[in-house]
Amino acid sequence: MKPIALHTLAGFTDTTSTVTSSVPVTRITTDSRKVSPGDVFLALKGDRFDAHDFIPQVIADGAVAVVVQRVDSSWDTGRCSVIQVGDTLAALQDMARGYRCWHQPLIIGLTGSNGKTSTKDLTAVVMARKFQTRATLGNLNNHIGLPLTLLSLGDGDECGVVEMGMNHAGEIKTLVDIALPDAAIVTNVGMAHIEFLGSQDAIGWEKGSLPANVHGEGIVVLNANDPFSDRIARHCQATVYRAGTNAGDVRAFDLRSGAEGTAFKLDFSGEIVETFLPVIGDHMVGNAALAACMGWAHGIAPADIADALRHSKLTGGRMQTKSIGGIHFIDDSYNANPDSMKAGLSALAALKNPGRTVAVLGCMGELGPHADDGHRGVGIHAAMLGISAIYSVGEGARLISDAARAGGHSETQNFPSHEACTAHLKKILRPGDAVLLKGSRSAGMEKILSLYQTA
Repeated sequence: MKPIALHTLAGFTDTTSTVTSSVPVTRITTDSRKVSPGDVFLALKGDRFDAHDFIPQVIADGAVAVVVQRVDSSWDTGRCSVIQVGDTLAALQDMARGYRCWHQPLIIGLTGSNGKTSTKDLTAVVMARKFQTRATLGNLNNHIGLPLTLLSLGDGDECGVVEMGMNHAGEIKTLVDIALPDAAIVTNVGMAHIEFLGSQDAIGWEKGSLPANVHGEGIVVLNANDPFSDRIARHCQATVYRAGTNAGDVRAFDLRSGAEGTAFKLDFSGEIVETFLPVIGDHMVGNAALAACMGWAHGIAPADIADALRHSKLTGGRMQTKSIGGIHFIDDSYNANPDSMKAGLSALAALKNPGRTVAVLGCMGELGPHADDGHRGVGIHAAMLGISAIYSVGEGARLISDAARAGGHSETQNFPSHEACTAHLKKILRPGDAVLLKGSRSAGMEKILSLYQTA
């Protein structure tokens, strides 16, 4: 973080402590194992742990201050300042909000049912052509990860691209109130987390709370291919742009897919450039269009945007390709819902590889009463696409194979474990084949890849 006086940082919280130290702080951490001299350690209290138990350790490791809910008389604080607050999680969020206002970077908030992390990565690459940019690491997009991302913005950082995730109603607004975004992207409104929100309309309302709270001088980019974008736009006070595939103010068209990625053209309201995205899938091109539009709205030249996309890299487990013995594996194992499953399957079917296309799918979580229909729909979609083989792993994914078989697909099977599925793949795969690995995080479909490599 940009050096900030300890007393200024403490002033962002509801502390009852008197903090007068002007020592410059450059890092706040919640991990006691990673404390270095000069750090501020914030002690979070969870259901299964209490970081207050590690206060003596972090003091010994050189923490300049600790943020705590309770003080223990046995602590030998020495020169370490103690900032006592009513709730350390609230203090973390207050510090992040206060630091964001003190630092004053351009903050781009990003949410959506699918493609958040990929679009975040692409947006950061594009924005870096004009601004020194920092983005959410991995998918640290919740009420703890987002504040830590804001607090990581360093001296010279001009732009922060922050991902905002949610499971329940009201969570996006909480994150918005911390980040105070100047701009926003909504990738789409799908079925993810419908177990907790009940309907797609409710999901749309929740996602829409991000762009609705961008100030009047700000920028909002919405998906031109998503039917919810019009109703979201009606609640925005910021300037709204749309971007997508074959539609929008920024339009991706003439898509040409290959094993290494997709070549396509971008039309910036009449100015057309050619580019390449080193990741497969038409849905990824849609994500790239959203990122391109955000950059264009902030004055980045189309040619620079096209070049940035050519050199982009995505966070692990998102349509990443790897060749093993001539077999083309597509690792999209990070997470899944019915919409992203179908997009991944469509990308697999569109490959012009010389061999067979094989889908290896795990279960999808957080679908609640929609779980059975969601899994069946994926199986039917896979069968309709003409994918050569459709395999599912685990009892929770059995309905995918059942539905594919009912849809007339003969090469489909459910396996009880990753090991059993890998053993079958070892028998049937040949050079030139392409394999998609996808499922919810809990399904751990990346295990197939590691098992295949070591078997």
